[in-house]
This record gives sequence, structure tokens and C-alpha cells, in this order.
Amino acid sequence: MRTEHEGGQHDLRHHGDAEVRDDGAELTDLAVNVRADTPPVWLREVIAGSLGGLAAYPDGRAARAAVAARHGLPVEQVLLTAGAAEAFVLLARALKVRRPVVVHPQFTEPEAALRDAGHTVERVLLRQRDGFRLDPVLVPEDADLVVIGNPTNPTSVLHPAATVAALARPGRTLVVDEAFMDAVPGEREALAGRTDIPGLVVLRSLTKTWGLAGLRIGYVLASAETIAELERAQPLWPVSTPALAAAEACVSPRALAEAAHAAHRVAADRAHLVAGLREFEPDGLWVAEPAEGPFVLIRLPRATAVRRHLRGLGFAVRRGDTFPGLGEEWLRLAVRDRATVNRFLQALDRALTLTTR
Repeated sequence: MRTEHEGGQHDLRHHGDAEVRDDGAELTDLAVNVRADTPPVWLREVIAGSLGGLAAYPDGRAARAAVAARHGLPVEQVLLTAGAAEAFVLLARALKVRRPVVVHPQFTEPEAALRDAGHTVERVLLRQRDGFRLDPVLVPEDADLVVIGNPTNPTSVLHPAATVAALARPGRTLVVDEAFMDAVPGEREALAGRTDIPGLVVLRSLTKTWGLAGLRIGYVLASAETIAELERAQPLWPVSTPALAAAEACVSPRALAEAAHAAHRVAADRAHLVAGLREFEPDGLWVAEPAEGPFVLIRLPRATAVRRHLRGLGFAVRRGDTFPGLGEEWLRLAVRDRATVNRFLQALDRALTLTTR
């Protein structure tokens, strides 16, 4: 692990959806980390039922109260946002920050938002040889804003809650992106709802598990003072009526039970994917393990050519070189059902053969 100031040639605005736009629309999608076959029918019906109220301005009180109750917090400690990405922008614009640090490899929008707001960003790069695990001592002591994902995109590492909490300091804002935590069985290592950690800000997304990327809905959990600062930086009515209806529905007991079931299914499908990927170790493929998110990071020779051949064979995967700390030899694969995984593994075998010719 090492620390570096912002720089490099990484395209921080590149995301998995770029792999399936335009000519990639017909590909089997392993590039985007949204759960397949979502949103479920019942959630679509809830969203459709909200359309009759579009003439009125959005009223987020019920959804905010539902999210607060889901995490055992007062409503003053919850802010609904247009996806977790908006929360990163609000944090970058609203908080007075001297030395922000982003722990990479991770989702690149936090750093992009900070840079857009005029901040000089310092990076802590976690390394393959350490299993991309966090050591809190690597974060500069005087950093007053630290951002880390858990489980981390794209490495699929789930850091122990105690290790992440050890980053907290008086006078420091600790931002933990838990966008994929509901895909972890039991949400173990979650910090959402904790009130004993100074400066803690937890971000959650409802777009991944529920297939709502096009609707844009997420939320922030933090102290009432921090929430008030973020709310002042937020435009009026930032979350639409359909998104508010979805938020309320997605934290209901029924939805939480369904999400918990889906998390176990994803874990089983991920184990199947990882086992299949290990068969390619003689070809130089390396899997980042243990993977705990709904995606897997792999390293392999000539990954750019393999990715191109996979597209020709009908599969879109996420390039890894846009993540600071990774290079062209990395790919991220979303977990899919076993039948899709089996077809992908056959395509990967063919792509590797084509690449070595």
C-alpha cells in the first residue's frame, strides 16, 4: 500500500454502463453491478402506482421516516438523494475539507466529485499482494475526510467493521460507501445505523439490488449536523415522487426479506463463478479472494484483447484500468445466475484461445 497525490491517466468518469450502450446493448451484461431480473414486478407496481401523484411536488417525509426506522435512527440523521452519486457531490461541495483522502481501488465518483469541487485529492492505494485489505495506519493522520467503500467496488473486499471504524478521528469525516452492503448475507460488517463513531457518514444505494439505476435513489446516514449541511447544498425536490415511493417500498419488511434471500443466492452464484475462474489459473488468471460483493475482480494477461474477444462472443465485462491502483490487465465481472456463468466461462475459454493465437 502507498499514498499518492491525485494524478495519472485514469478515466474517473468511466462506468460499467459504457460497456453496454449502443452496440453493446445486445450483449449479456457482466459489466454493470445491478442485480439481474430487477426491479421485481411488485416494485414496478408500486412505482407505477405513484404516477397518479406527479402533479404534486415530491413529499419525502414518509420515505425518509421509513429509511430512518429501517436503521433505527431519527429522521434528522437521514437524507434521501438521487442515487449515492449525488451524495458524493453534496459532500464535496458542502463540507469544508483541507486534506481529503480516497482509498483506492474503489468507485471513482467520490474522487471525481472532490476534484470537480476544487479539492486536491490524495490517494491511498491498496495492493494485490495485500489482498487489497485496508491497514488504517496508511491513511495520513491529518486527513480530515476519508472515503472508503465496503464491500469495495471493484475488488469485492469486505473490510471488517472494526478496521473501517478505526479510521475515525475527532475532526475527521469518515465516508463509508455501503452501496453493495445489502448484497452481503446478514450485512455483516455494516456501519449503517451506528451512532458511536465520530464523523461517520454512511452512503447507501437502492439502485443495485433493486434494479433502479434509471430511477436514481439512495440515502445518507450521518449526524444531524452533517445532514443539515448536505441538505443546504441540495437543490429543491431532488428526489422524484416515483423514487420516493420506491425508497419506502425497498425498506419495508417484505423487501428486506427478499433482499436477504437474494444476497444468499448471489453468494452461491459467486462461489460458482469463482470456482469456474480458478480453472483458468494455468492460463495466468488470478481471482481476488475472498470476494464478498456481487462482482469479482480478476487479473489476466492480455486482458484488453480478452475483453474484445468476449464482446465478439456476446459478453460485456468491465475494464479495470479506469480504477486508480489497477491497470489494463484487470477486469471486473458481475455475478449472474449459474446458467449465464456457465455460458460466460465457455466464452472465456474461447476468448483466451483466440488471444493466444
